[in-house]
Amino acid sequence: MISPQSEEASRKFAEKLGLTMDLLVDSGNRVANQFGLVYTVPDDLKNVYRQFGLHVDKSNDDGSWDLPVSARYIIDTDKTIRYAEVNADYTMRPEPSHTIEALKKIKQ
Repeated sequence: MISPQSEEASRKFAEKLGLTMDLLVDSGNRVANQFGLVYTVPDDLKNVYRQFGLHVDKSNDDGSWDLPVSARYIIDTDKTIRYAEVNADYTMRPEPSHTIEALKKIKQ
């Protein structure tokens, strides 16, 4: 998983959810920007997030309110994107089983 969160915030997130995968820090959303996936949280939504104790700027490595759109890619060793799923609605994420199926089809 790649996230703009700091190493510390990513580690805490992984521990909280019991994740064992590698978590990579994309400081300043440099990688996400290359895929055109970054947006800035609007001011009205920042206020809502703050009311719930969510401070994106404190979690992000660069202190911004910039977030990547949820996306999942399978990229070949020759840098060809073999599978992509992107959704601007962060609540709509691909099922892990879909990604595993895509991996199996690619491997055939």
